[in-house]
Amino acid sequence: MTQDTRSASEVGQRSLFYHGQAKDFVDLHEQVETSVNLLDSLESFLSTFQKDLSSVSGQISELQERSKDIDNRLKSRRRIEKPLSSLLSDLAIPPSLAVTILDTDVGEPWIATITDLERRLDILKVRSRVKAARDLGDIAEGLRIVAATKLRTFFLALLQPIRTSVTTNMQVMQTSIFVKYRALYVFLQRQAPNVASEVQKAYTSTARTYYETGFRRYVRSLGWIKARTPEKPESIISGNGDNGGPYLDQDRLAYAKMDGPSVILAYMADDKTHEEPIEAILRSLFLVLMDNATAEYAFIAAFFRSESFAPPPAIETNSAIFSPTATVLSPDIGFDDRRSNAGSEIGTHVSRPFSGDGHGPRDVTARPGFMDKTERAPLDAIWKQILDPVLEYCKTFVTTVLEPMPPAVPLLTMIRLTEAVITEVQKRDCPPLENFLFTMRLQLWPAFQKIMSEHCDSLKKLAEGRITSYFSRATSTTDASVANICNRYVVMFNSFVILTDQEEETMIFSK
Repeated sequence: MTQDTRSASEVGQRSLFYHGQAKDFVDLHEQVETSVNLLDSLESFLSTFQKDLSSVSGQISELQERSKDIDNRLKSRRRIEKPLSSLLSDLAIPPSLAVTILDTDVGEPWIATITDLERRLDILKVRSRVKAARDLGDIAEGLRIVAATKLRTFFLALLQPIRTSVTTNMQVMQTSIFVKYRALYVFLQRQAPNVASEVQKAYTSTARTYYETGFRRYVRSLGWIKARTPEKPESIISGNGDNGGPYLDQDRLAYAKMDGPSVILAYMADDKTHEEPIEAILRSLFLVLMDNATAEYAFIAAFFRSESFAPPPAIETNSAIFSPTATVLSPDIGFDDRRSNAGSEIGTHVSRPFSGDGHGPRDVTARPGFMDKTERAPLDAIWKQILDPVLEYCKTFVTTVLEPMPPAVPLLTMIRLTEAVITEVQKRDCPPLENFLFTMRLQLWPAFQKIMSEHCDSLKKLAEGRITSYFSRATSTTDASVANICNRYVVMFNSFVILTDQEEETMIFSK
C-alpha cells in the first residue's frame, strides 16, 4: 500500500508539475510553429533568390559578351581613326582658305593658301573614287578658277609700271616681287597652264620693250661719243718720226680686262667735250650687255622653269638670290657708274640693269647649269624673244666700230675684251649670250688679220721700193723713216705681248 500511495503521490506531483508548465509548453509550441513558418518562408525566399541569381548570372554573361563586342568595335575604329581623320582633313576645305581666295586681294597670305589649295586639289583628284571627294570637286574647281583669275590680274598689274616707264627698276621688281610670289606662278603652271602662258607672254613683251628702249638709247649715246673720236688705222710705214711717233699706252690696254676702268654712262654723251677711245666704248657696251643679259637669263631660269612635282610647303625668298640694290635704268641720268670685277670662279661680277658692280655673286633658285637641254630650250626661247632687239643693236654697233677700221692694237684690245667677257658669261652659264659673243669675236678676228696683212704688204712694198701714190713719187727710205717703222713695230709688238696671255698665240705672231 505504501508503494501504491507513493506512486500515486508521485504521479500527482508530476501532474501538478506539468499542469504548472503547460503554459510554457504552449508558448514553446507556438514558438516552434512560428520558427517552422519562418523557415518555410526563408526556404521560399532562398528558392526565389536562387532563381533571380541564375537570371542575373545570365544577364551578366550577356553583358560580358556585349562588352567584348563593343571593345572589338572600339579597337577597329581606333585603327581607322587616324587614316579617316587624315582623309577628312585633306578632303575638307577650311573656311579660312575659301575666305582668303574669295574675299581678299592677292598678297603674302596667298603664298601659303595657294600651296594648300593645290595640295587639296591633287588629293581630290587622287581620291576621286571617294564620294566626299566627288562632292567637293565642284567647290574646289570653283576656288581654282577664282584663284587663277585673280592671279592673272595680279601678275599683269605687276608689269604695268615697267610698261609705263622705262625708268622703273626691273631688277627690284624681279627680286622683291616676282621671285617672292613665284609659288603663285607655279600654281598657274600646273593648275591653269593657259593663264601661265598668258602671263609669260605678257612679261616677255614687256621686258622686250624695256630692254629695247634702254639699249637703243644707250647705244645711241655711245654712237655720239664714238663720232667725236674718229680713229683710222695708220700704216706701219706712215709718218717720218718728227712728232715722236706712237707710244705704249697702258691705259688703253687696260680696256681689254673686265676689272678695268668704269663703264661709260649714258648721260656723259650730253657733254660735247667728253671723248673716249673706241675700246672703252665697246667695253662699256659689252659689260652692260653681259650684266643685263645674264641677269635676265638667271631670272628666267629661276621664275619660268617648269615644275611637274608637288610644290614645297613654303618658298622662302633669299636675299642672296638676287640683289635688290640694282640700279635704275633711266634715259635721263644714264647708267650707274660701277665697275666689273673678274677673277671669281663663280662670278663676282654682279648682274645689274645697265651697270656693273663688284659685290657678291647672284645665285638663283635653280641654277641653269643643273638643267638639261630639254629644260633649257623653252628658257632660251624666252630669253631670245626678250633680248633679240638688244643683240641686233649691239651687232650693228660692232659693225660701225669696224667702219672705218680701227688700228691693230685697239682692235686686238677689243678682241681680248670679248674673250674676257665670254669667259665671264660661261661662268654665269648663259649659253645664248655666249653664242652671240662668239659671233662677235669671229667678226673681229678677220678684221684684225686684214689690217695686219696690210701692214705686212706695205713693208714688202717699201722694201721693194714700190710705195707710190697718184700725186707723189716713190717713197724714199731714210734713216728717220726706218727708225719710225721700228718704233711703231716695237710699240705694236709690246702691246701684243701685254695683250696675250697664252705662251703660243699663232693668230697673233704668225705674221
